[in-house]
Amino acid sequence: MDYVTRLEQGRARNPSEQVVEALGRALRLSGPEREHLFQVAGLVPPGRDVVPARIPPGVQRMLDRLAGTPVAVFDAAWTMLLANPLYAALMGDPSGWRGHERNAVWRNLVGPGGRVRHTPRARREFEAALVADLRTTAGRYPADPRLRDLIAQLHRRSDRFAELWDSGAVAEHDASRKTVDHPCVGPITLDCDVLGVAGADLRIMVYTADPGTEDADRLALLAVLGTQTVS
Repeated sequence: MDYVTRLEQGRARNPSEQVVEALGRALRLSGPEREHLFQVAGLVPPGRDVVPARIPPGVQRMLDRLAGTPVAVFDAAWTMLLANPLYAALMGDPSGWRGHERNAVWRNLVGPGGRVRHTPRARREFEAALVADLRTTAGRYPADPRLRDLIAQLHRRSDRFAELWDSGAVAEHDASRKTVDHPCVGPITLDCDVLGVAGADLRIMVYTADPGTEDADRLALLAVLGTQTVS
């Protein structure tokens, strides 16, 4: 909202491609409207050789109806595009994350990681799956400059990434059952399903609890608490 205000007041004259894409998502623009927004901002809409970052209106409406379920949307390179309030409450508020901080591969191999509990073996397998998935995406979008920059920086910053990347493995990161160590409500074990969006190359990550379990009760409590800290 602050950036929209600056645009309206003429204090922001050269919005970046990322900002225009985010504005288009917030305004829920159609395909032609999104292209027009890029043009009036003096930018060329991303082509087919760039990792898509547009969330179709139908997907957005579906997400609106899943307010009681932790949901996040990632692009094909595992950069977070959108997270609903319950996901933020479960995993930590991502609203302050910028640049590569929003990328799951970066956060898990270079950054602070997250709240999901891993055994040493599960951690290694998780990292390998993420990197293999990213390698698959890089094969589909070899000309994407942001993706190339992400891979180059990961290579420089993480020996583990370099080892996994240089192995040449390709795969897709599958769904799994995860235990989240939440600082207020304690551990919550949830099913994590990754849903694809045909024609958009997006990943929708959905967390659900078995009905009638303590995990379901803790998730319901978390929906009430939100992102506030309870002493």
